[in-house]
Amino acid sequence: MTSHPAVLAAPDGGGPGVGGVLLWVALPYVTIAVFVLGHIWRYRYDKFGWTTRSSQLYERRLLRVGSPLFHFGILVVALGHVGGLLIPDRWTEAVGVTEHVYHVIAVVLGTIAGFCTLAGLTILIYRRRTVGPVFAATTRNDKMMYAVLVVTVLLGLAATVAANIVGGGYNYRETVSPWFRSVFYLRPDPELMTGVPLLFQLHALSALALFCIWPFTRLVHMLTAPVGYLTRPYIVYRSRDEQLGMHRPRRGWERVP
Repeated sequence: MTSHPAVLAAPDGGGPGVGGVLLWVALPYVTIAVFVLGHIWRYRYDKFGWTTRSSQLYERRLLRVGSPLFHFGILVVALGHVGGLLIPDRWTEAVGVTEHVYHVIAVVLGTIAGFCTLAGLTILIYRRRTVGPVFAATTRNDKMMYAVLVVTVLLGLAATVAANIVGGGYNYRETVSPWFRSVFYLRPDPELMTGVPLLFQLHALSALALFCIWPFTRLVHMLTAPVGYLTRPYIVYRSRDEQLGMHRPRRGWERVP
C-alpha cells in the first residue's frame, strides 16, 4: 500500500484541522440542505422549468450515440457508488464476496463505466458546441453544469486509474465510505479523510459541488419519473369529416350531425 498526500491535515498531524472540519463536516451538511431545499423551491416555483429541455428535434445522429453512452455509463457509476459507499465491506464478505473479488469487479466495471460516461459526455458537449440550434439553446447554467460534471467524472476516473491500476491500490471502503456514512449517522468523522489520496478528496469535493448546483440545473429531471402516465385518461382522437373543406358551403343552415 503506497502513501498518498492529503489535502488538509492539522499542523501536528494529529487531526483534520479547522479546514478539514469545514470541508468534511460543514460542507456536506450545507450540500444536503441546498440539495433538498433547492429541489423543493424549484418544484414549487419553477414546475414548467423542471425539464431536460430536449434538443432531439435539432439533431439526432450524435445524440443517438452520445446519450446512451452517457446515461448507461453514469447509471453503472451511480450504482457502483451506492454499493461502495453505503454497503459496509463486512456485509459483502458475509454473503461470500471477498474484498479482493469486490475490488477487482469494482475497478473493472468502474473503469469501463467511467470511460463510457466520459465518451458520451464528450460527444454530447461536442454536439452542443457544433450544432447551431443546440448551441443557441445552451444557457450559461448548462455550461456551468457540464463543466462541473466533466470535472467530477474526470477526477473519479483519474482516482480509480491512478490508485488501483497504475499505483499500488487503495481501499476507499476503509476511509471514504465510513466517513460518508458517518455524515448521515449525524456523527461525522473528518479524521477518516485526512489520509485519503488527493484525487479521492478532490473527487469528493467536486461531487459535493455538483450536488449543490443540481437543483438549479437540468439535472433535476433525473429525479422525475412519468408515474402520472399510468393513471392519465386516454387522449381521444377524432378524424375530420372528409367532406369538410372540399365543397363550397351552401346557403342556409348546415346539417347538424
